[in-house]
Amino acid sequence: MSTPKEPSAPVLAGHGRNGEHDRDRDRDHDRDRDRGRDHDHGRDEDHDHGRDRDGGHLSILYRGPLSSCDYDCPYCPFAKRRDGPDRLRQDRAALERFTGWVTGREHPVSVLFTPWGEGLVRSWYRRAMVELSHLPHVRRVAIQTNFSCRPGWLAEADLDTLALWVTYHPGQVSYERFLGRCRDLAGRGVRFSVGVVGLPEHLEHARRLRADLPAEVYLWVNAAEGHLYTDPEAALWTAIDPLFAYSRTPHRSAGQPCRTGDTVISVDGEGTVRRCHFVPAVLGNLYDGTFRPRARTCPAALCDCHIGYVHLERTGLYDVFAGGILERVPGALPTGPSVHGGVPEGFQPQRAQRAIGMPARRGTQTT
Repeated sequence: MSTPKEPSAPVLAGHGRNGEHDRDRDRDHDRDRDRGRDHDHGRDEDHDHGRDRDGGHLSILYRGPLSSCDYDCPYCPFAKRRDGPDRLRQDRAALERFTGWVTGREHPVSVLFTPWGEGLVRSWYRRAMVELSHLPHVRRVAIQTNFSCRPGWLAEADLDTLALWVTYHPGQVSYERFLGRCRDLAGRGVRFSVGVVGLPEHLEHARRLRADLPAEVYLWVNAAEGHLYTDPEAALWTAIDPLFAYSRTPHRSAGQPCRTGDTVISVDGEGTVRRCHFVPAVLGNLYDGTFRPRARTCPAALCDCHIGYVHLERTGLYDVFAGGILERVPGALPTGPSVHGGVPEGFQPQRAQRAIGMPARRGTQTT
């Protein structure tokens, strides 16, 4: 029997370290799959009870074979990559198989599509988003996107369920065009967040965007891969995104309770299940019934990606992003961010860093 949809939170409308991942990690995952699966499928009784209390709700981060993108960002290994016809057919078939599996569930499901490339320029991703949004047991369907596509298809979707994680890439699209797309989304009542990579050359773009976006749209900032931020630099980004402290410093995660592998999983185009995109151990397969959810502490020393550390229990980010975990839309923020510099009143980044188990950086050198 289908479960009614979760009520939507108020509309508040991802790359860098928290949305883009290198191909070496993907190859490592493939090697791990070839070596064999993790047969530790036993259930953790306490966490199964937690699943039962929420009706067995399962969140899935899905990433198929697609790796082509229409943008040429210098910080992305998939910039302007082109998939051949065979690869595109493979990706389409894999996505249709996955959406068919979701359709057949009798428990609540939420989905975040995290393609290597740009999904929404492909008709099958737009169709999957629309179809899943109308299923009564699907609580949320979201996708990471540059939103270079035309927005007309959104008229067919259930906007109480669909959401977007939109990344602004200065240099790839004119500012006016991107801002126009964001305003169009807001006008349609689409639930979305917007973000940028925290590179020095993006700072003024981010300030301008924060000033021009509707106040209810959350603008997040991802710490750039390999970039260390001095405290004064971090304060500039925190003035735009009051939650930047969570991205600035990697989280110590080894041995820490994490929801991944239990109520949150990563699935690839073949149905292979892993706890998240960053831990290669295979937990089974979605389609052959070999995956069994089980609470597992994190085996990785550090977690520096939002779609990973948001699920670490010690961060408390499920409270911060209540109702908007997958699309990165906070339930509430500290007192509104200042777009002209300075840390927002009521937000203490040092406290946030202590809460995630990392010392505050002082006087670190940028790269």
